[in-house]
Amino acid sequence: MKPLELIHPKIQSLEAFCKRARVHPRPLVFTNGCFDILHAGHVHLLRRARAHGDMLVIGLNSDASITRLKGSSRPVTPLEQRAYVLAGLECVDAVIAFEEDTPLELIKAIQPDVLIKGGDWTKDRIVGAAEVASWGGEVFSLDLLPGFSTTAIVERILRLAALD
Repeated sequence: MKPLELIHPKIQSLEAFCKRARVHPRPLVFTNGCFDILHAGHVHLLRRARAHGDMLVIGLNSDASITRLKGSSRPVTPLEQRAYVLAGLECVDAVIAFEEDTPLELIKAIQPDVLIKGGDWTKDRIVGAAEVASWGGEVFSLDLLPGFSTTAIVERILRLAALD
């Protein structure tokens, strides 16, 4: 498999992204997640996040990170495919994969002006919120589009498969 950076120009290593830090438009918006099965709720959140600045950077959990967080049956979709689909969205400017369970080190490295998570995260639980606030950034928890969940999609697929 090719290195992620060769799959799509928006998919970057942290090192490559930071080398070009001075030329990145500001305000820079950051969000993160697994994005295991991309659905309308994800796209809705990402489009709203992008409206908060001039550049949207996605921190994308690695496969190993998702397995540690969600169990051995996840991810459903491998990292390369998840990154490629996210990079294909017009509202996304950069995708950076991370191996850790949280994006804290990634947030510290890129120092976004705006940190965004979905409404299932309260501001006091958003990883990196204190750090972003410490350099004068803003933190938002945006309302989710009701009725969309990767877990619910996986469960529905399993129920349908059991009927066959």
